[in-house]
Amino acid sequence: MRFHLPEQKKLVYEMVVPIRWGDMDAMGHVNNAVYFRYFETVRIDWMRSIGALPGPDGIGPVIVNAFCSFIRQLEYPGEVLAKHYVANPGRTSFDTYLTLERTDQPGVIYSEGGAKTVWVDFPKQKSVPLPDWVRKIVE
Repeated sequence: MRFHLPEQKKLVYEMVVPIRWGDMDAMGHVNNAVYFRYFETVRIDWMRSIGALPGPDGIGPVIVNAFCSFIRQLEYPGEVLAKHYVANPGRTSFDTYLTLERTDQPGVIYSEGGAKTVWVDFPKQKSVPLPDWVRKIVE
């Protein structure tokens, strides 16, 4: 089953990630788990850029599910342009979506995926409403 990204989404961040030799598997292409690592790297860098890194003593974002559609094989050498989108803000959550394309092939999507992000009070282990400043970014 292939998941498709929604039409209505807001681009909030872009980042170039190098494809490393060690990212490849025995078949000579980037291992499927590494795509999720690329997604995580971009998502965390975006969260850092807006001042939303999670901390175990406070509140912050938690990923509660994730998906990836592998469209084309990424191979070393190269660089990946990752585009990070947000959509569907709710009371305590919002959706994130990402696309990966090679920098030497602009506009050709190699992978697309996403995750549900929930705002959590870590000590209480409970979801909490999105802070107003986060809501402004993801709306």
